[in-house]
Amino acid sequence: MNAHIDGVRVAGTPDGPLPVVLVGVDGEDDVLPIFVGFEEATSIARGLDATDIGRPLTHDLTLDLVEELGGRIDHVAVSDVDGGTYYADLHVDTPRGDAIVDARPSDSLALAARTDAPIEVDDAVFEDGRRDPAEFDDLDDIREVMAA
Repeated sequence: MNAHIDGVRVAGTPDGPLPVVLVGVDGEDDVLPIFVGFEEATSIARGLDATDIGRPLTHDLTLDLVEELGGRIDHVAVSDVDGGTYYADLHVDTPRGDAIVDARPSDSLALAARTDAPIEVDDAVFEDGRRDPAEFDDLDDIREVMAA
């Protein structure tokens, strides 16, 4: 299923605030919420906004390395879920051929946000985790939390 980053929000939990990436799927009203760490959520938002802070952060450095070695991010795929943990594959075109790298969804989405690489979500993964986006309407955007 073709997908996109619909938003990066922050949910209040009994253990404190927790960022969530809302992944929208083309042709579907629901979203796939993937809970991530603050650093990853911030990096995804910066990638979406094309914010340059002057020095490369981890995802910027990773992308610089891939490109310096002659590769490019082809697409990312959220490919599996097991016990609430999501798994992703980072598909990279390299001078030696196509490579698939096991990666966390948060890291994959941060790279996709920087490159406009297509995002895919496995049908079964979406069906397992799909939620009504209205459930997340009251959550703050990560950008608002970062600015506070």
